[in-house]
Amino acid sequence: MELFQLYVFSGELIIATMTALWVLSLVLKNSSIVDIFWGTGFVIVNLSAYYFSQHSTIQKLLTIILTLWGLRLSIHIFLRNHGKPEDFRYAQWRKDNGSRWWWISFFKVFLLQGVLMWIIAAPLLTVQTIADVSSLTVVNGIGIAIWGIGFFFEAVSDYQLARFKSDAQHQGKLLTSGLWRYSRHPNYFGDTMQWWGFYLLAAASGYWWTIFSPVIMTLLLLRVSGVTLLEKTMKTRPGYEEYIRTTNAFIPWIPRHS
Repeated sequence: MELFQLYVFSGELIIATMTALWVLSLVLKNSSIVDIFWGTGFVIVNLSAYYFSQHSTIQKLLTIILTLWGLRLSIHIFLRNHGKPEDFRYAQWRKDNGSRWWWISFFKVFLLQGVLMWIIAAPLLTVQTIADVSSLTVVNGIGIAIWGIGFFFEAVSDYQLARFKSDAQHQGKLLTSGLWRYSRHPNYFGDTMQWWGFYLLAAASGYWWTIFSPVIMTLLLLRVSGVTLLEKTMKTRPGYEEYIRTTNAFIPWIPRHS
């Protein structure tokens, strides 16, 4: 399938899936389920593109590592949110919009995330349209290595945080050990690294122009739904100002002296 055709098909698939998810959110009265689906959505888009591909080595590798990233993220968010009320962001929007939220949520939450998913998926779709790749390149290897580093940081830091929060004695306290000793947001750093890894797999085959994908993901995690948003909610916690002074916000590094 040609890239343009695949892009159109993927867009239709995303809209249909997001619409179904929106209907489910109305039944559950919980828009937070869109966060759980974020990783799985990319898995679905990539698998559908892989079905039409030549099933080359690089296409198989991309499918494997993308699936590992997406399913792990979705499972993590599901376990984190299970049994809890709707995320405070969506709960506030629901309160602000009142009876209109049922249809506003489709555009403000589900369709918006669907469009972002469609745009950001560019490196995935381009790799799956490569007609013939006989061997891996150095750039492919660097991309996979960067993805591996990112996967380690995201998966391990998420596990460390979940384990820390599971202890009632840690309620209201800060996790400043493990990977969190070197970065205040090692999970977001890891997520970003993985998307730069995906991009390098596309760039190695000439699709360098898909660089907007990792750039958008980096900006989202740094300025929109990630670091900036979380920092606002964490600053009131005891010791957080000290944590800011000694620990990098994003890129892991040796802690500074206070």
